[in-house]
Amino acid sequence: MASLRNLLYMTLKWALRDRIFHAVLGVSIVLFLLVPTFSLFSMRQVQELAVTLSLSAVSAILLLLSVLLGAFSVWRDIEKRYAASVLGLPISRAGYLLGKFSGIVLILASCAFFLGCVSLLVIKIAAAQYPSDIGLHWLNITIAIVFFTCKYILLAALALLFSSFSTSFFLPIVGTVSIYLAGSASQDVFEYIAGDYGRTIPALFKLLIKAIYYLLPNFTAFNLNVQAIYGLPLNFSALVVTFLYFVVYTAIVLYLATRIFSRRDIS
Repeated sequence: MASLRNLLYMTLKWALRDRIFHAVLGVSIVLFLLVPTFSLFSMRQVQELAVTLSLSAVSAILLLLSVLLGAFSVWRDIEKRYAASVLGLPISRAGYLLGKFSGIVLILASCAFFLGCVSLLVIKIAAAQYPSDIGLHWLNITIAIVFFTCKYILLAALALLFSSFSTSFFLPIVGTVSIYLAGSASQDVFEYIAGDYGRTIPALFKLLIKAIYYLLPNFTAFNLNVQAIYGLPLNFSALVVTFLYFVVYTAIVLYLATRIFSRRDIS
């Protein structure tokens, strides 16, 4: 247990000292400071644009952090021979990988909390200039940020999966970004072939598309931007299902990562 705590501490220490992490947070502050100004470009929907820009900024920053942290954490330890020394302690490879993931989760959750607080403040300032008839729905905005966090924790787990067998940082980054893009578009593709156009597609090809759809993570399910921007009612049953989907999918990815990493030669 002490080894896992030390590993978690070292992961946090590495991230907080990394210049890329500082640069990302610095850029994020600048982006949020510009949100009230850019929101004024839409004289009739200042509040809506402020919410849109703030959520987009949170999503982009968490995306960047999840890819970088997940792709670099294990690779950097192996390159610097830190992983070999840690695994010499009474800690299993699965424990090592889960410890790294726990540190990444804590970093992403802390950043999401910080960015969320900044977003709420920025949105309130922008909305006060030109109040909207829709009104601000703080619960919807908060839940949207929470599900953004879940999405990018899942993405970080996928990056860690690629890192568990990759010998370079290139594959984890490219693989994770590719999975993210495919998972973000899979719902639209599935609905497209399920419509009238799907009747012209060969049955085998259609079956292949459906199989890929169910294998890829459905990142669209975590997108609550419309509900946050326009204050639409939230379907809490669907939110529970989405959260359970996040837990199960993340658990499967971590299981595969630990199994692969346990058989990897890192000497």
